[in-house]
Amino acid sequence: MNTSTLDAEIVAESCDVLVIGGGPAGSTIAALLAAQGRDVVLLEKAHHPRFHIGESLLPANAELFEQLGVLEQVERIGIHKLGIEFVSPDHEHHSHLDFSEAWDKTQPYAWQVRRSELDELLFRNAAARGARTVEGCRVREVTFDTEGVTVGTELGDGAKRSWRARFVVDASGRDTFLASKLACKQKNPRHNTAALFGHYTGARRLPGLQEGNISLMWFRHGWFWFIPLADGTTSVGAVCWPYYLKSRDQPVPQFFDDTIALCPELADRLKGATRVGDAVHATGNYSYSSTQSSGDRYLLLGDAFTFIDPMFSSGVFLAMQGAFDGVDVVAARLDRPAAAAKARKRFDARMRRGPREFSWFIFRVTNPTIRHLFMYPANPLRVKEALMSLLAGDVFGRSPIQPSLWVLKGIYYLISIRHLGRTIRGWRQRGTNIRDVGPLSGESVIEGE
Repeated sequence: MNTSTLDAEIVAESCDVLVIGGGPAGSTIAALLAAQGRDVVLLEKAHHPRFHIGESLLPANAELFEQLGVLEQVERIGIHKLGIEFVSPDHEHHSHLDFSEAWDKTQPYAWQVRRSELDELLFRNAAARGARTVEGCRVREVTFDTEGVTVGTELGDGAKRSWRARFVVDASGRDTFLASKLACKQKNPRHNTAALFGHYTGARRLPGLQEGNISLMWFRHGWFWFIPLADGTTSVGAVCWPYYLKSRDQPVPQFFDDTIALCPELADRLKGATRVGDAVHATGNYSYSSTQSSGDRYLLLGDAFTFIDPMFSSGVFLAMQGAFDGVDVVAARLDRPAAAAKARKRFDARMRRGPREFSWFIFRVTNPTIRHLFMYPANPLRVKEALMSLLAGDVFGRSPIQPSLWVLKGIYYLISIRHLGRTIRGWRQRGTNIRDVGPLSGESVIEGE
């Protein structure tokens, strides 16, 4: 791929691996590769700390943080998340699911964190491990040839800088730098959502040990997240069907206030709360994927490869796990080229498995049947334990949950058949909900993982 001709007068600096994007995926793989003694350059277009949404982590992140040597630092910046609260407009009670109910009892909690703090922590750790880090550096062009990769960049002051690498990792998040250049990025035809989000002080939280739990609240046009942070701020977002955001005919902050009013439980928790400034963000279609996760001298990580609805907070975990898996691909290509094809095949299977496991539930989460299962969780044949393991991020074979997940899906299909009329109406409504309504007015894109 040759995106343009680089300025011949710019002398390219050399490295083994160049990583585009200093979020969780990029910083993780840069740290791991640098620890192997490789010459790694990690480029971030902004300057840390920088704002980012996606503050909720999974228990499965803990092992990855420990291997990176940052677990204690994450503990200091986060608030414990013991589980998930589900709130439905069709039920009088609230459902509380705890990670301690999962198959594996050794991962009973996760964290809610400010992403600006987490991302900077991981970025600085990559530097401490030996990666050369450059902030305020935007990648403009990439050229592949038989010998390596040439990457042209632009610094904040407009200065040009060029790098010559043996391998490049795209962790550019929703910028999807390589996927866009390779024309391998595709909208997910089975899901289509948009979002509004902001931050509040003074919101009413759950009591006691549940204070840090995430709350997921359904409403007529989608669902809300309610994520408490350690400094007393609460992240609130509405993930909506695009037709609803398309109906906006007032400023985004007022539209967000009106949307919150459609969910009485959330409106009550925000009664007396203050939004931090007038910062309400809007973003368009969440869901997309790439037809390829790697090539001869490159791989895609995190949101640069695929993005699914954030309902189950899987983004940071899948990005970091992909980085751990991607190390083998880089090592094979640089050290054992004959083994690279098999390494890439294994990597691709792993990259697709995580999103696939979460997506089965995400595609159905507004369906009355799956909502019933979340609101009345039971544990025949350990199906609740398997579900909580999935929601904790245990999706790569650590626990033998697959048979119980098949049972849970079988229960879903049996209930759906039993209430066939409701099921048909639900899927017809979903087809209407996910229809493409074109670009959203005033849309801004979430960047990074």
